[in-house]
Amino acid sequence: MAYHEFTIRIPNLFRDALVQMLTSKSCLGVIEHDNEVIAYFPETIDSNTTSRDLTILKELLKKTHRNLELTFDHSIIPDQDWNESWKKGFTSLDVGKLFTILPPWEGEKSGRINLIIDPGMAFGTGHHETTRSCLVLMGKYAIKSSKDRFLDLGTGTGLLAIAASRLGYRQVVALDIDPLAVEAAVKNVSLNRIENVLIKTGSITDVEGSFDCIAANIISSVLTFLAPEISSRLNPSGVTILSGILAEQADEVVKAYELTGLMFIENFPDDKWVSLVFRK
Repeated sequence: MAYHEFTIRIPNLFRDALVQMLTSKSCLGVIEHDNEVIAYFPETIDSNTTSRDLTILKELLKKTHRNLELTFDHSIIPDQDWNESWKKGFTSLDVGKLFTILPPWEGEKSGRINLIIDPGMAFGTGHHETTRSCLVLMGKYAIKSSKDRFLDLGTGTGLLAIAASRLGYRQVVALDIDPLAVEAAVKNVSLNRIENVLIKTGSITDVEGSFDCIAANIISSVLTFLAPEISSRLNPSGVTILSGILAEQADEVVKAYELTGLMFIENFPDDKWVSLVFRK
């Protein structure tokens, strides 16, 4: 079977919305670079429909933001070149002083905490700014807190849950409302030969007990909605790390969590995104 490849150049401000749209339209996976998104679709899709959707998005962007533009190219990739196309897009990435994210076909780096992620799925590889920020902050605060239980909300590929296990948390719980994300997380946890991660379909209300650290890399509106529940699930002196927040949304999220009694500790910026840290 052949595959459709769409190379889309779009301003970073709209990249996440684009990836979400592509994923909802049978996209097999995406490779994200600084200035473009490469999306893959099965041969069975109607590529004209995808091209039409992107053209409509292009015109909407032009009308609402005259100085911003979307362009795209389409090509067909033969079946035998599929794996090589993925491999070209994914190489190892050092994150902070501790972590290295790498695909299964690359050798592990000595002296680093290696996180193996299979990129053949549409849930990200850890190269996004918000995920990198979470990893840096997890490493920083793991030194300063108890490491009994860790909760990863919106786990996606399971990357943060795997990192928590490698940092020494005794029990790690990973949650996602998308069953396909849960399936991806299960696969990656197995690739990393980890046995202390419990992966479930659902949200925070579907687990019991409290946690020493809660990480949530979700959109800000969901983070704000979950503020009372996240606060109530933190152990005394527990820490929560929140990401997926645009810089202009940070104040709203801070206010929501301070109203629950949490203390704001740190604002960690990365490009247009910020990650926030709160303590019980």
